[in-house]
Amino acid sequence: MNDVLGYKGKRVIVTGCFSGMGEATAKLLLELGAEVHGLDYKDAALPLASFNNVDLRDPASIEAGVAAIGGKVDALFNCAGLPQSFPALDVMKVNFIGTRHLTEQVVRLMGEGGAIASIASTGGLGWSRRIPTSMEIIATKGFQAAVDWCEAHLDTVAEGYAFSKENIIVWTQFMGAHLIKKGIRINCTLPSPTQTPMMDAFEKTSGKDVVEAATQPMGRYSTAAEQAGGLVLINSALAGIVNGVVFPVDGGFMGGVATGQVDLSIMLRRR
Repeated sequence: MNDVLGYKGKRVIVTGCFSGMGEATAKLLLELGAEVHGLDYKDAALPLASFNNVDLRDPASIEAGVAAIGGKVDALFNCAGLPQSFPALDVMKVNFIGTRHLTEQVVRLMGEGGAIASIASTGGLGWSRRIPTSMEIIATKGFQAAVDWCEAHLDTVAEGYAFSKENIIVWTQFMGAHLIKKGIRINCTLPSPTQTPMMDAFEKTSGKDVVEAATQPMGRYSTAAEQAGGLVLINSALAGIVNGVVFPVDGGFMGGVATGQVDLSIMLRRR
C-alpha cells in the first residue's frame, strides 16, 4: 500500500503551476512520483517533466500547449485562475471558458481511469440559484461562442469571478454524468480563503471583512498545501468512484452554513 493514491509513474497536467495552489499541487504530485507536466502564463521553476507557456484567454495557445505534451494523460488539475481585480471577460476566459477548452483538449488524451479536478470557490455559492443561466453558457460550443455569450450578458457576468466559479461548479456536475461513460471522472474543490499571491486582490476587491467571514469556523486562511491535498485526493485512485462532486476543502465552512453555525451577515450585505 505504499502508493495508495496511485500517482507513481502517472502522467498528469497541472495548470497554474507557477504559484499558489497550482504550484503546491505540482510539488505534492512530484513527491508522490507522478510525471508532472505544467502549463502556466508565467514560467514555473519546479523540476517538471515539461513546461509550456499557455494563455487561457487564447484557444490557440491552449491547443498548442496540450499538443506539446501529447501522449496519454492520466489526470488533469485545473488550478489556473484570476481574481476579480482583472477585467471581467479575462476572468471568465481564464476561470471557465479557457479551463473548459483546455479540459476538452486533454480529455482526448485520456482513457478509462482518467480524472479531472478543478478549483471552484466559496465565491460561487450562488450556483444553485442560477443553474438555468449557467447551463446557457455551458451549452455553448467552443471558446468563441462562450465569449460571445458573455459579451451579450455582461450584467450577468458582472465582475466575472463569482459567475465563473458558479459555472465551474455546474459544469463539473453536468460533465460528471457524461464523462463517466468513458471511464473518466471530473470533480471540483470548493476552497475556503487561502493564503496565496492572489489574496491581496481578493481582500482589496471584496473587502477583508468579507473574505475573513468565509474563514469560519476554522478562523484562519487555509494554506496552498492544504488545498493541494484536497485536489490530489479526489483525483487519486483511492477516490476511484468519486465523480461529479463539489468537494468542500474549507475547514467546515459549508457545514457551518448548512447548520446555521456560520454568520453570513457581512457577506450578504456586500452582495
